[in-house]
Amino acid sequence: MRDRFVSALAAARFLAYLQAQRAAMTGEVEAHTNCPELVALHGYDTKFAMHALRLGVQGVELLTTGRITLPVPVPELGHLRQVRRGEVPLAEVVGQVEQVDLAEARLTALRDSSSLPAERDRARVDDWLHRSHLAYWGG
Repeated sequence: MRDRFVSALAAARFLAYLQAQRAAMTGEVEAHTNCPELVALHGYDTKFAMHALRLGVQGVELLTTGRITLPVPVPELGHLRQVRRGEVPLAEVVGQVEQVDLAEARLTALRDSSSLPAERDRARVDDWLHRSHLAYWGG
């Protein structure tokens, strides 16, 4: 049923979430950070940065393969951990190849050209969820 859940709508959602994380990490919008010590230590919220990059990696994978690998596969996982630990300067996180700028550009291109259906098959998904719920709770 996986193919019934995934649609091109995911591109817009991943893109919007990535952009919100980016704006928060760079201070473009006033974001409440639960980690002011990260900003003090590294000059940016590395948690926001890691999530922005993760969204790029997972969004591109979903829109190109129809699935998301969990946990994030190597080598991306190692890089995300480096960002989270503050080992990558903000300038590199935002602008370097394979970073937030490129992830955003890839998601934008996939949003406009994805071979996924425009919307999920809501009727089949709802029917499957309903039957699954009844089967589980019905005994």
